[in-house]
Amino acid sequence: MRNQAIEANARSLPHSVWPAQAMAQLEREAADSLGLTLYELMQRAGQASYELARRLWPQAQHWLILCGHGNNGGDGYVIARLAQAAGLQVTLLACTGNKPLPEEAAQARDSWLAAGGVVHAADAAWPESVDIIVDALLGTGLNRAPAAPYASLITQANAHAAPVLAVDIPSGLVAASGTAPGAAIVADHTLSMIALKPGQLTGKARAHVGQLHCHALGLERFLAGETAPIRRVDATNLAGWLPVRNATAHKGDFGKLLVIGGDSGTAGAIRMTGEAALRTGAGLVRVLTHEDNIGPILTARPELMVDALHADRLDQALEWADVIAIGPGLGQRDWAQNALKKVAASKKPMLWDADALNLLAINADNRQNRIITPHPGEAARLLGVNIHEVESDRLQAAQTLAKRYGGVVVLKGAGTVIASAAGEMAITDAGNAGMATGGMGDVLSGIIAALLGQKLSLFDAACAGCVAHGATADALARQRGTRGMLATDLFELLWQFVNPEMIQQ
Repeated sequence: MRNQAIEANARSLPHSVWPAQAMAQLEREAADSLGLTLYELMQRAGQASYELARRLWPQAQHWLILCGHGNNGGDGYVIARLAQAAGLQVTLLACTGNKPLPEEAAQARDSWLAAGGVVHAADAAWPESVDIIVDALLGTGLNRAPAAPYASLITQANAHAAPVLAVDIPSGLVAASGTAPGAAIVADHTLSMIALKPGQLTGKARAHVGQLHCHALGLERFLAGETAPIRRVDATNLAGWLPVRNATAHKGDFGKLLVIGGDSGTAGAIRMTGEAALRTGAGLVRVLTHEDNIGPILTARPELMVDALHADRLDQALEWADVIAIGPGLGQRDWAQNALKKVAASKKPMLWDADALNLLAINADNRQNRIITPHPGEAARLLGVNIHEVESDRLQAAQTLAKRYGGVVVLKGAGTVIASAAGEMAITDAGNAGMATGGMGDVLSGIIAALLGQKLSLFDAACAGCVAHGATADALARQRGTRGMLATDLFELLWQFVNPEMIQQ
């Protein structure tokens, strides 16, 4: 039931995402354009948080509110005042700082005190009975590990049985990147103010944000006139990418896809890529692989056209194909390197994955007709850094990869990031931990390549493919959980998401 609630809520979230570092200026410009003060916006944020908490936990009588020494803490003071005015019991713990509170937060604190509220020190003992915890400690400006007393309050909140509502972002989670350099709140619900931020959707976000909500605080009219630099993409976008097919269509309309890979002993990888392409609607799929793999692949999926990967057959197949995918199970011996060199000479739309990326890291080039789909380890090799550096800023890593290698980059992981050399960027809001198993990347490659053959642009094919892939896995998880999910299990339900008119809204 919780997965269904999260998915239903995701459909109500905006598709625009704003860099965290732009939020302060965006907030000021929006307030000025609508004749609002920043304190009025803070009151709206507090009101929105209070109303969400009452809706989520209507029986909660004792609220513990943790306030930081900044504007996030100011939101907490507003929430405390509203809860107390409603007759609820409120205990408020506040952190102090070397500098005075920001003006708006000081106003909120003074209003709380004037209403009879009490401010307890951050190290005060917690009440024995707490029904909910409101995290208003650290906001979206955090870029380092929380120090004392924030870290200890975060640790106490995470160990407590009461549910947690995070105001704007779970304290300790970096809004710009989704990293958690130290202690970070594990929230049950997070209410993002004004707009979504990248760190709520990628990196460690899934482990800390809980169910994500967003409240524009009445700034919808202003935001409607602005173009966000990042898109949140989910299953609601699929109909725009994948219209209903024309009744007179034939297989030639949906692309001739050449899939290359599967050295001796790795037939499974290239078979999954080929079948995924068929299941996504590719018109014709031809597989070139090691000759040992031909029989097993044809036996498993006779709709694939399978042949041995030899130089003359590769030349003919490259001429035949509309789209090329190379890499799954390819290996890195001469056989693979020679095939990749011939593919690299083609100007047709293509996708490189797996060992094609490992070879690309050795002989780098830049081309605009290619999608690359690295996981963090492959991305680290392509960038010449370690995995931690990639994961510490997934958006920046994807952008750097796109500039260095051209075309479109799909940086896989929780909250997959898609970036183009032209500057487009999206975060996939689909998928779950059940996808952490071998073969999922091979299936994704086939899905994206098939969509390229159906005339989607490189960026749109990457976005649509990642969404269809993740949404299918989410549907499977709702049926039977995440543990034990296989990559080929996606074939059972993929049809629902590549035919979005079939999705039950």
